[in-house]
Amino acid sequence: MVDLPKGALRRTVRVASLPASYAGRTALGFGKRVGGKSAEAVSAELQLRTAEQLFKVLGELKGGAMKFGQALSIFEAAMPEEFAAPYRATLTKLQDSAPPMEAKRMHAILADELGDDWRRRFKHFDDTPAAAASIGQVHKATWHDGRVVAVKVQYPGADKALTADLNQMARLGKMTASWIPGMDIKPLIEELKARMLEELDYLTEADNQRAFANEYEGDPDVVVPHVVVSSPHVLVSEWVDGTPLSRIIADGTQEERDFAGTQYIRFLLSSPERVGLLHADPHPGNFRVTPDGRFCALDFGAVSHMPEGLPRPLGTLLRVALNGDADTVVEGLRDEGFIKPNITLDPEQLLSYLDPFVEPSEHEEFTFNREWMRSQFNRVNDFRDPDFTIGLKLNLPPEYALIHRVWLGGIGVLCQLGATVPMRGEIERWVPGFLPD
Repeated sequence: MVDLPKGALRRTVRVASLPASYAGRTALGFGKRVGGKSAEAVSAELQLRTAEQLFKVLGELKGGAMKFGQALSIFEAAMPEEFAAPYRATLTKLQDSAPPMEAKRMHAILADELGDDWRRRFKHFDDTPAAAASIGQVHKATWHDGRVVAVKVQYPGADKALTADLNQMARLGKMTASWIPGMDIKPLIEELKARMLEELDYLTEADNQRAFANEYEGDPDVVVPHVVVSSPHVLVSEWVDGTPLSRIIADGTQEERDFAGTQYIRFLLSSPERVGLLHADPHPGNFRVTPDGRFCALDFGAVSHMPEGLPRPLGTLLRVALNGDADTVVEGLRDEGFIKPNITLDPEQLLSYLDPFVEPSEHEEFTFNREWMRSQFNRVNDFRDPDFTIGLKLNLPPEYALIHRVWLGGIGVLCQLGATVPMRGEIERWVPGFLPD
């Protein structure tokens, strides 16, 4: 039996409580049906309660489980509508909000990080958090020179909590590795764990943000707030007003959706070439559209270092797949480590499996929507479909882990937006190798 730290044990118990809570609510629902409520009304009520419980538990856990919830919130677009509707609002909350820590604890962290006289650095400090995420929460304040700033404060014990959660996830990953014969799981988990642990160091995040802010300084389309001061667990940067991407997803006009989607994918694809870094946390809570019509990117804890830009084989293989050369795609994927030497698969079936990666690049403009994503998701996850077995045979090389996260996450957000974007032009401009030399 594995001994867990008390905090990790409490988190495990809370996650385990989700199915038990659902079972209890199901029994309650049966009683209500007997008492006269319709099955439809009871089902809707149960799903709403379960969604609220999911937000409460994952929000309180923060750490790795909270990150899981944020990732899940991106992919609700792939869920069948009858299941997605009750969860959409609550999962979207996880993109930029969570239950806050109390002010007293937050003040203690500020004192430890900025000194006992930390209040003198601010003309005003709002104790009510403006936003919260997986490992920290953000407060709006006025710096001593009059600048409005965002103060990100890391939750106490977030490092231990995240490490424990990642260790638990690593154990689960190793347990399930035998189910996926093509996957070399150990180096992948180690890479993902290392990159996620980097997010705990706000000094490293500050360096990343400075690199982005300097490159996009004066850009007519993109704004990145400059860092004011940083410490290992507190990061102060310029405040940028704007409409969160999550709000545009909820009630934006089609024009707003198309604009946000275009700027979103352009920023994600352009930063490796322009900055040498890939912003690797694509969930909507990290992005805004400013009142003057610029796209604002926030939160630079998760990045992938790409001094040469996106890998050229990525663009080359996308172009070859677009041309239907299945044998060359298999050869290229094998060279890049996506297909292990002992794995054989049908080249044409592989092209079919890769359709959600390839299809958007076929069109000058492509409309992402929930129906398209749902159909793709159902196809590759239906064990009766031949594409399902292809997924079991593919490997994800560690160096592509964050690129894969951004590509899939980006598609999920674009489908939530229902945006029409000039995908082919953006890929031609920013993905090396897509256009022949």
